[in-house]
Amino acid sequence: MIPNHNQFLEALHEKRKVRVKFYSPADGGVLDRVCAPMDYGPASGTNDGLNHYWLWDYASDTGSCSLGLVPQQIVDLQVLGEVFDPAQFTIAHPPAPISPPGDLPPVTIVPSDGPASPKL
Repeated sequence: MIPNHNQFLEALHEKRKVRVKFYSPADGGVLDRVCAPMDYGPASGTNDGLNHYWLWDYASDTGSCSLGLVPQQIVDLQVLGEVFDPAQFTIAHPPAPISPPGDLPPVTIVPSDGPASPKL
């Protein structure tokens, strides 16, 4: 757990955004993002036994706005005064092709990188 774990939980229950600074292995450095807390718990599909801080990353450019951070990645987390609405957590699906190849039905995309909705 991070030192201000209780503040994260309060922000989750009060639906307040947080500013999180975290180490991103993909970027090789620390990122600073405004996010909405979604949950605290294990990642689905892994057996590492680690709990993750699940956040909705409004500025994500990876195609997935769900961000799961282990405590060791978090450099700083501050609760902001701005509230969020969980209804904002939408997953954009790419448009279906006009004519599916081989006359097969279009592929259904199911996110598998974290919780689909916040546990409030």
